[in-house]
Amino acid sequence: MSAPSPRDATSQVRLQQAADALHDAERSHRFIAPLRETYAPLTIDDAYAIQRINTERRLAAGRRIVGCKIGLTSVAVQKQLGVDQPDFGLLFDDMGYGDGEPIPAAILTQPKIEAEIAFVIGRDLDVDNPGQLDVIHAIEYALPALEIVGSRVADWNIRITDTIADNASSSAYVIGNTPKTLADFDVRMCGMVMERRGEPVSVGAGAACLGSPINAVVWLARTMAALGTPLKAGDLVLSGALGPMAAVTPGDIFETRINGLGSVRAVFEPASEAA
Repeated sequence: MSAPSPRDATSQVRLQQAADALHDAERSHRFIAPLRETYAPLTIDDAYAIQRINTERRLAAGRRIVGCKIGLTSVAVQKQLGVDQPDFGLLFDDMGYGDGEPIPAAILTQPKIEAEIAFVIGRDLDVDNPGQLDVIHAIEYALPALEIVGSRVADWNIRITDTIADNASSSAYVIGNTPKTLADFDVRMCGMVMERRGEPVSVGAGAACLGSPINAVVWLARTMAALGTPLKAGDLVLSGALGPMAAVTPGDIFETRINGLGSVRAVFEPASEAA
């Protein structure tokens, strides 16, 4: 992602309209056609500009940024979308749920779920071009996590610009209660299994995430530093999927176990309980 460039008034109106369409789709659950078609031409920088418009909207409504999520960390998914790099979205305080805490059906937008490693940053990463050692030293601990992704674009008909604009297709996340330091488990080789009501639906390992989840966090740290918004102490980072995602239906219960890191459960309310 490059630094934002000046835009003419017509372009700004188009980006505002795209951001409004996403916002309305999230509230109404009336999903929209791909942004890349409706608001063409749409560059990656345009997509991040749309994301920023809705970020400012959320902040103005009283929500608080608590970290970042990294997307497109699977080489297979990158090839599918025709890109060679990850993307990122922002995590807000009201997106987080505890292990086993009911997740309302009303917040779900074409939901899917994936198992990840969450990292909590213990010191600011405000150096230029942070590297592996900077990131390793900055990570305070890791937690097992489940990310609930969602799309405001109908039928998940997305490409890179659609998902970036849509806050990297984020919806919610669940983190476990077993903090571990990097010395406590093998970040790259840890195995993962995710089950729906006891039936395995996804298996994987740390290496499925850009070769190692640490690589993903390094990418994010460099990207955020270049944007002038470096990762800070206390930030939560969802580092990317360790295996294939699974579709979610209201009433589902998912549990993931990551070797050496522990387990975490996502419990979804039945649709009838959504208000």
